[in-house]
Amino acid sequence: MSLKGQHRQVSLSVLLERESANVKIEKPEIVHGLANQSKKGEDFTLFKTECQRTMGDGVTTFSVFGLFDGHNGPTAAIYSKENLLNNVLNSIPPDLNTDEWVAALPRALVAGFVKTDKDFQEREKISGTTVTLVIIEGWVITVASVGDSRCIFDSAVGGIYYLSSDHRLECNEEERGRITTSGGGIGRLNTGGGTEVSSLLVQFCILFFLSASTPFLSRAVKLNTLKIGPLRCWPGGLCLSRSIGDKDVGEFIVPVPYVKQIKISSAGGRMIISSDGVWDALSAEAALDCCRGMPPDAAAAQIVKEALQADGLRDDTTCVVIDILPQEKPAVPLTPKKRIKRLFMSLFRKKHSESSSRSDKKNMGPDVVEELFEEGSAMLSKRLDTKYPVCNMFKLFMCAICQLELKPGEGISVHAGPSSSVKLRQWDGPFLCSSCQVKKEAMEGKRPSGVND
Repeated sequence: MSLKGQHRQVSLSVLLERESANVKIEKPEIVHGLANQSKKGEDFTLFKTECQRTMGDGVTTFSVFGLFDGHNGPTAAIYSKENLLNNVLNSIPPDLNTDEWVAALPRALVAGFVKTDKDFQEREKISGTTVTLVIIEGWVITVASVGDSRCIFDSAVGGIYYLSSDHRLECNEEERGRITTSGGGIGRLNTGGGTEVSSLLVQFCILFFLSASTPFLSRAVKLNTLKIGPLRCWPGGLCLSRSIGDKDVGEFIVPVPYVKQIKISSAGGRMIISSDGVWDALSAEAALDCCRGMPPDAAAAQIVKEALQADGLRDDTTCVVIDILPQEKPAVPLTPKKRIKRLFMSLFRKKHSESSSRSDKKNMGPDVVEELFEEGSAMLSKRLDTKYPVCNMFKLFMCAICQLELKPGEGISVHAGPSSSVKLRQWDGPFLCSSCQVKKEAMEGKRPSGVND
């Protein structure tokens, strides 16, 4: 498999055309397992394998999996677990067929994440949480993520695919630039005092290991200028650029998720969703290799065991393993398959162009993983724009985030603002209510956090 020149997005209509063929592709069988070692009690999971939605005269099902890694208490993680999915689903118009519903998901996920964050912050809680939310509809997987939990997919036809983005400030230069532009500060922990002071134990250890030949006063001066640990956002000291909650840190820590949507081979594969307690200790390849041949429950337990052996129990460590299988196929391969060397994130194998000579094959489903959608911008004007897969999916006079009905002339276009160079017309939506507009401006650094008028 070549890593260069092989990546292209495939039209959703082309992929869905294959499923409308005379040969029906059965939905996959989904089997999952969970393992967890708790230290703080701030990791929570969500499993809904038989969610129902009305489609025409019938009912169809889809599956949802979520991992919520809380910090500064469990409150934000619990609230997100209980409310996020409903907020996402409420952002999707009714009476959509399968292809329309799948295409509407990326935009609805953005609206649902922002609404959940906004509602939680109005409760004046200081807790925060990372979120990785996975929705499986047939052979289409949609993943939305904020924070540093990760989701990977190991295709049965070969290749490891990275379906989430790491929002740690340490490894994301683009996010660091966004935060400083919005008014936040970026820096490491300052051991010298003030609001950015480390624990007394850390300070003592640093003093102890400084050269014994250095006078104590001089060593104290060195300590006063020493920076340690990962990059953090100040005020608050959070090492993430995106999360739900964290009202005390600032609005430039945004809840807008990175979203990736793929259609997988009908051969299926294995997905792993884990908190940073796993990924700080194991690579994607190591996590997959250590549990090959095991059913999901045992696989999740083995991954957690390997992570703890490598790095100890430093944080809550949670792993969810999901096998997506053809109907009536064995849950796991009997022998280890030949590994394909790691692929860089977002590189997918190219699907050969369709031709009439192979028309009988094109409707049998993709034999490789194909990308349908990917976007990680933090700008709501881009993420909620009507150019997204389903045009006008929001009613004209309805807030695109909280779904509040608006009177004509009451809504504010997501494109409105001092930097807008286009003259907006009365119907140039989507629109926000005044409260959600305040949220948008604060997230973009155009309004101080907590200022509502």
